Amino acid sequence: MAGPRACGANPLVRGRPPGRPSAREERDEGVPRGPGGPPHSHARFRVRGSARYNGEFPMPTRGLFITFEGMDGSGKTTQIERLAARLRAMGRTVVETAEPGGPPISMKIRRILLDSANQELSPVTEVLLYFASRAQNVDEWIVPALARGDIVLSDRFTDSSLVYQGHGRALGGAAIAELERIACRGVKPDLTILVDVDAGASLARARARNAAHPHCETRMDDQSLEFHRRVWDAYHALAAAEPDRMKVVDGRAAIDAIELEIWNIVSAYV
Repeated sequence: MAGPRACGANPLVRGRPPGRPSAREERDEGVPRGPGGPPHSHARFRVRGSARYNGEFPMPTRGLFITFEGMDGSGKTTQIERLAARLRAMGRTVVETAEPGGPPISMKIRRILLDSANQELSPVTEVLLYFASRAQNVDEWIVPALARGDIVLSDRFTDSSLVYQGHGRALGGAAIAELERIACRGVKPDLTILVDVDAGASLARARARNAAHPHCETRMDDQSLEFHRRVWDAYHALAAAEPDRMKVVDGRAAIDAIELEIWNIVSAYV
């Protein structure tokens, strides 16, 4: 009897454990790798200063938490990489993570969530697994990095659950808010960049990417165009409701132009 099918991970998904420099940083001794820079007086996030967060009596941190949101295929991963490189060249310590995923335990949950073979996964199971992955990411990577004063760049966070599961799966905002309270315990981004591409174009990009780099993490890309349109609508409603935190950039522009627009936003925070 054959064993279980092995799911090849998406080769385009990257995450760098805290404290591990990039290959470029290891080669270039002229680029400082300390945190550098003054504390961020605008940061809204609060954590304990211990190695691993236990949810008790939070205290201020001087890190900066920036999340990127958008439809699959919007190009946000490329922009995260470019922003991380720019910040590191300035001497800032940057931790990159992608959801679902990040630490090893979260990556194991990711494989369940995104494996195209798991089409029977129910909406409730789906959202619980997303928040389980996020809770581990928060505890193991995000909170300790922010407590050190690092900059954390996350490809997706709770906003994704709100639009994909809360709206796309019709589970509702109240359920997402309660799970966020349990899993994230007050961890919220200081700034969110929404790389905006319409549902049809983003889905076409994602499916073309999957064809060019075959892997089995396509379950969400396999959802209907109607589902993705609901997600797009929810993103725009969220951006309209929280314009101070969520900044919308045009994902249809040239890559260099998007990078410049993002930097014009982020530079005010660093």
